Amino acid sequence: MDSGTVLQTVVLMLVAYLAGSIPVGSLVARTTGGTDPRTVGSGRTGGTNALRTLGRGRAAIVVAGDLLKGALPVLLARYVTGGDPLVEVLCGVSAVAGAIWSVFAGFRSGRGVATGVGTMLVIQPIAVLLATPVFIGVILLTRYVSLGSLIGSAAMFPAMLLVFLVVPDTPLPYVLYSAVGAALIWLAHADNIDRLLHGTERKFDLGLLAGKRPSGG
Repeated sequence: MDSGTVLQTVVLMLVAYLAGSIPVGSLVARTTGGTDPRTVGSGRTGGTNALRTLGRGRAAIVVAGDLLKGALPVLLARYVTGGDPLVEVLCGVSAVAGAIWSVFAGFRSGRGVATGVGTMLVIQPIAVLLATPVFIGVILLTRYVSLGSLIGSAAMFPAMLLVFLVVPDTPLPYVLYSAVGAALIWLAHADNIDRLLHGTERKFDLGLLAGKRPSGG
């Protein structure tokens, strides 16, 4: 890369990090008069805690926002660079890092799952299609959203590897990103992993999906 390309890449990564850092859950709560997810439950701003504190409708907005803050930076990188896979995945990593360690929320916001899915929907939607049943199935079987997120994110790598082997001209950086992105999500779930190992992790109330009244708002 020449100096101009490097500077362009750094700027795109910074934009991606800032976009990923937007605490959508807190913003939705603030604008709708709901309870800030950071003050309840896990203290995270992602869709699961938003569902517990804000209910289905507002949680759906949070998830949509988290998906977009992953997808849009990668789309921007693709547009600006004309489709440079390496820059796209660097922006994907930056967006997920922002979602986990938000500069706007004291460097602690979500777990990066929805934002990571948003990046992958642009990078390779087939891999998302393959990994999503794993994510949903684990949650339905165990009622642990964290375990579903961990195994679902891990499933993204073999799914992406399969796409790499089957779909011609799939860039290698996309495969590497599926592993790096999963590693970031696992890192963000360190406390959940500890609770899962000790049997103290909180199970997800499936009734919330049916419209059960959320706690705290």
